[in-house]
Amino acid sequence: MTHGRRGLLWFFFVCGVPIAFLTPAGAQQTSPRLGYVSTAGDSRNPARQLQLLRQGLRELGYIEGKNIIIEYRPVEGNLERLPAILAELVQLKVDVIYVGSLTGIRAAKQATKTIPIVMLTTADPVAAGLIDSLARPGGNITGLTLLIRELTGKQLEILKEVVPAASRVGFLLDADSKPATARLHEYEASGRTLKITVHAMPVERRNPDFRRAFQSAEKERVTALITVRSSLFIDNSQQIADLAIRHRLPSMNEIHDYVDAGGLMSYSPNTTDSYRRLAFYIDKILKGANPAELPVEQPTKFELVINLKTAKQIGVTIPPNVLARADRVIR
Repeated sequence: MTHGRRGLLWFFFVCGVPIAFLTPAGAQQTSPRLGYVSTAGDSRNPARQLQLLRQGLRELGYIEGKNIIIEYRPVEGNLERLPAILAELVQLKVDVIYVGSLTGIRAAKQATKTIPIVMLTTADPVAAGLIDSLARPGGNITGLTLLIRELTGKQLEILKEVVPAASRVGFLLDADSKPATARLHEYEASGRTLKITVHAMPVERRNPDFRRAFQSAEKERVTALITVRSSLFIDNSQQIADLAIRHRLPSMNEIHDYVDAGGLMSYSPNTTDSYRRLAFYIDKILKGANPAELPVEQPTKFELVINLKTAKQIGVTIPPNVLARADRVIR
């Protein structure tokens, strides 16, 4: 450093004048921080979800480690860790928090009233008390909901096309979940239109006995199965699929994870598109948008996935018109 430059630095130091202009461009700027909370109920593959979000952020010009920092915090199946994890993110003064499960969103809402929270939930966020309305959330929470009530009827219609004799359908019920009970009632209402009786197959979280649930379904002469989004069922999707095959029950599922594990079909929102869409909300908030005024979106893209290998195992023939509508076929 030359004598003249050293003297100039000393002058500004003594006078208390900022010297940021003497540093390389951007050196005084800090990257925004995203607190990413991964809960057990998010998916069987949380790393895949984070990858999709990163991709969405890249498309909007955000590169992790360059102009955005992602504080990744996995709950690892222990929801009791949520308050401590969220408290840490609040202390770090992250600019926005993402969390997916209903339990996680509620914990985040308790942890902060000021830091914007972006959600991707399968619950009804209005009925759950998270927001005031889809159009105007009204607080510090916004994002996406995957809940489309009209899907229950469509799922049962497709199931009826594949299994015309399905008049009694089993519904795996998370016995400790109020939203799950609400979903049961929605399927019951849709079933009445199609002359389908929906039989609850309750499973308790403390001691999940899926074999007993399937045995009760057999006694009730259930001829098909519905599985919904639930961390309890997602974590046990392989066991559920194996039992459904053993009992020769064709299943309609709310997410394709079950079909990948051996379930027969799923008709659901395109979650790949939804996770990438999260980046839109994060971008808007980082640019100053108020989450209270960012409408919560519902999905617009849906996909039908069919497992032909399972169909063969349980002796079900997929009608050509249904197979032609499939977005993905597992052979």
